[in-house]
Amino acid sequence: MTGPIGTYVVDIRTGRVGRFMGEAGSRLLLRPVGGGREWECEPDAVRLATAVERISATTAYVNARSRGEVT
Repeated sequence: MTGPIGTYVVDIRTGRVGRFMGEAGSRLLLRPVGGGREWECEPDAVRLATAVERISATTAYVNARSRGEVT
């Protein structure tokens, strides 16, 4: 169970933190923190993100945006 749409999760295959956006067949759709292209993940390869993981991913995105690396 991932929770409602918008829930922060971790793709345990890659370690990436994303937001749960819905389902595509039997796979989950995850979107990077700060937006961007969604990726698909198997439901058994996802776990809920901890508060530290959510904050870290958000901080990394904000810092990258301030450096002009992302829009």
